[in-house]
Amino acid sequence: MTIQTIGTHPVAIGKNPERSRDHNRRVVLDVVRRHGSLGRAHIAKLTQLTPQAVANIVDELVGEGLLMEMGRLRSGRGQPPIQFAVNPEGGATIGVEIAADHMVTVALDLSGRLRAKRITSLKDTTPRHILASFTSELSTVRKSVGSKLLGTGVVMPGPFEIDGMTSVGPTTLPGWAGIDAAQALSEACGHTVVVENDATAAAVGERLFGAGLAISNFCMIYFGVGIGLGIIQDGAPYRGAFGNAGEIGHVTVVPKGRPCPSCGQLGCLEGYASVYVLKEKLGRAGIPECEFADLERLHRAEHPVVEEWIDEAATYLGPMVAMLENILDPQTVILGGALPDAIMDDVIARMGNLPTSVASRRQRDLPRVLRGQTGQLTAALGAAALPLFDMVTPKLETSLAGLADIPA
Repeated sequence: MTIQTIGTHPVAIGKNPERSRDHNRRVVLDVVRRHGSLGRAHIAKLTQLTPQAVANIVDELVGEGLLMEMGRLRSGRGQPPIQFAVNPEGGATIGVEIAADHMVTVALDLSGRLRAKRITSLKDTTPRHILASFTSELSTVRKSVGSKLLGTGVVMPGPFEIDGMTSVGPTTLPGWAGIDAAQALSEACGHTVVVENDATAAAVGERLFGAGLAISNFCMIYFGVGIGLGIIQDGAPYRGAFGNAGEIGHVTVVPKGRPCPSCGQLGCLEGYASVYVLKEKLGRAGIPECEFADLERLHRAEHPVVEEWIDEAATYLGPMVAMLENILDPQTVILGGALPDAIMDDVIARMGNLPTSVASRRQRDLPRVLRGQTGQLTAALGAAALPLFDMVTPKLETSLAGLADIPA
């Protein structure tokens, strides 16, 4: 792999042979998306493609409506270069998060800007009801955007196809065992749907739009109803052999501890640090049906149940962070998902001095733990990002090139 040491930001490089055409298109789209606008010569420098290859790709992408001309950049002597940017109206992707108690639907334009969002409660999570709700929500959002639909992604809670763990308990979706979700959802809406583990999709969302934008290797601990882990390795999601990589919710943190609400084992992390457990505790305290805004209000009021949950979650998440660091050696661990930012910040703060791990270096570019930036929409944004990710994200070599260090 070719490496440049200009700055520290990873930049995908092109491959000049014609057989790498699709890769080169993604390289060009990715580098333009990251910069906002660029001239052909600047694109060629960043991607290490020939000027002629860049000219051909740019003309092709403009012809398809994926890039647009932005006029000439006035700088220095000579003819100013024409600038190109991703065309927001070139298309849209839709993402749907199907959780155990709600459905979130969002639409992104080609530049990654949020164009529409809907959040609805789910009382019935059986396949028949979810497929009907999915079709209705998708149709509503698609009409509100108007642009050509480039793809649809759906995220659902894992794990997938594990005996004794699939579609059981309050943090998963009952009735889906043995059903090909991608096929069922595709048939329901009439076009191909990409289905992903919710935590993996959330990590993709943070990679494209949030705290992970400039981080090529990170772990994301995702708070859905349960708790999961998304892994970004060398800029792309790591899924494992069966799409279940990062199923940390069922790691035993307390031997012979509480029964897990999903899998029935004892002492799983999900039984101590999940949003479901927080809401269950609040229900026993006389506060049932607690929504996102209610959690914000209760946290501001320093409600004792919320405070107790934060302390307990931090107690068990701290060692989990150190374990992930020792196994995966990420640049940082991001916490995100269906919790208010203030609660997430408190969890991170109360982790205190994290256990020693391979990440315990004095010189670090990033803190060991960060809060995500995409909030409650994290997984749905990740779902919408899946088709976008495949379109604009290179999957071959990268080089370390400083984006601000190479002149236009």
